[in-house]
Amino acid sequence: MIAAVLTIAIMATLFGLILGYSAIRFRVEGDPIADQIDSLLPQTQCGQCGFAGCRPYAEAMAAGEAQINRCPPGGEATMIALAELLGRDPVPLEDVEAAEKPKSVAYIVEEECIGCTLCIQACPVDAIMGAAKQMHTVIVDECTGCELCLPPCPVECIHMHPLETTPLTWRWPFPARTGSEGAHG
Repeated sequence: MIAAVLTIAIMATLFGLILGYSAIRFRVEGDPIADQIDSLLPQTQCGQCGFAGCRPYAEAMAAGEAQINRCPPGGEATMIALAELLGRDPVPLEDVEAAEKPKSVAYIVEEECIGCTLCIQACPVDAIMGAAKQMHTVIVDECTGCELCLPPCPVECIHMHPLETTPLTWRWPFPARTGSEGAHG
């Protein structure tokens, strides 16, 4: 019995060493171009480009298998940045109508929601919370506005609301001086 345990321990050690050596020797590095492309994409994971998410689209562009103009959420700015990175000529966006839409988020009319969970299953970024036969709601900070939750909703209780852009304001940290206080106040 000791011989069997000893044999298994020696074999486990041997296989561990072989696997460790193989991991070092045959390690595959990530594609740095795909990493750079992925960092330029908006990370909406919406699939509007025809790929399962931003990373697969980035890998396809790095391999020369996809055009740079297939990302509606990124719009023209992303396409131009991709063209500069990859040394390609800028081209018109493939889906101009989708790119021209204002940024928006999904909103669920709670009184109409039947709790079917189809929207939860369709959301690529898990921005919808809820349970079966319970009302659902959208986590606004997580929603990318991809609209993939709209088609599966059987009661059409999901609506897209444009995001309000608020201008950045900066206030001076000290109270404003009046003219009567003088220069050294």
